[in-house]
Amino acid sequence: MTPEQILEIPPRILTRQQREFFFANGYLLLERVLDEEWIARLRAATDEMIERSRAVSKSDSVFDLEPDHTRDHPRLRRVTNPAQQHPAFWAYCNDSPMPDIVADLVGPDVKFHHSKLNFKWKHGGEEVKWHYDIGFFPHTNYSVLTVGTYLYDCGMEQGPLGVIPGSHLIDPLPTQYSDSGEWAGYIQDRDLAQLATDKAVYLTGPAGSLTIHHCKTVHGSKRNESKVSRPLLLNTLTSGDAFPYTVNPIYPEHDQQMLRGKRPRFAHIDPRACEVPPDWSKGYTSIFALQQEAAAR
Repeated sequence: MTPEQILEIPPRILTRQQREFFFANGYLLLERVLDEEWIARLRAATDEMIERSRAVSKSDSVFDLEPDHTRDHPRLRRVTNPAQQHPAFWAYCNDSPMPDIVADLVGPDVKFHHSKLNFKWKHGGEEVKWHYDIGFFPHTNYSVLTVGTYLYDCGMEQGPLGVIPGSHLIDPLPTQYSDSGEWAGYIQDRDLAQLATDKAVYLTGPAGSLTIHHCKTVHGSKRNESKVSRPLLLNTLTSGDAFPYTVNPIYPEHDQQMLRGKRPRFAHIDPRACEVPPDWSKGYTSIFALQQEAAAR
């Protein structure tokens, strides 16, 4: 569906002004959307995943670890597919207000694509370089967005999500490959000049807040140099008529499951070209590892 078609449908939760802001700017910050029950439930599930990571000494298909991770002092970069690692995360995708909010932005038919639980650990949690998501998982159209859920208060010192307003309207966006033709997973420094990085907006907010960004919105985040770790639950959802045409890099068991509405009979094909990623069937770790490996090369 196009933004014009979506705006003709009465909203479930968002105001018209919020919907128009998203279509114009490529992001939204919604403060204190979740009630205390949901926050507590998601925090408890996150704590369980951290406890499980103590038994892991190197990164695997579930846990992406910082180099100095230990049993006594766990330091995670990511939990892959949290929606299939703990029932609370999958319940959140189905039973919370989150998919209804997404329906107001992509149309009444909403599909699940994947989930991640990213961490910026205290005292140096890693940065994420400027990038855009759709290059990692191209779809037949651009009605693909990611919802970030702040489980704790997130201020500037914790390295919040930063977005470049309006960057989702740039066509084409700069490549995420290096000069040597290898996938870097971020925009090269030489190309950042054409993007208004000096106008980036950093989405700070209290626990229970949601960040939403369009799949073409250029975004990143700085290191966490504070004394407080920052977990960020991320869920990527799509319109029902958006279909992936490359391998889902993290193979979630719930991929393409409908969360709202029904599965459409036809795909919506957007004529704007999308750069494709490497063949993820040969392996994928995390954006943290990919960007660091590319920078080292």
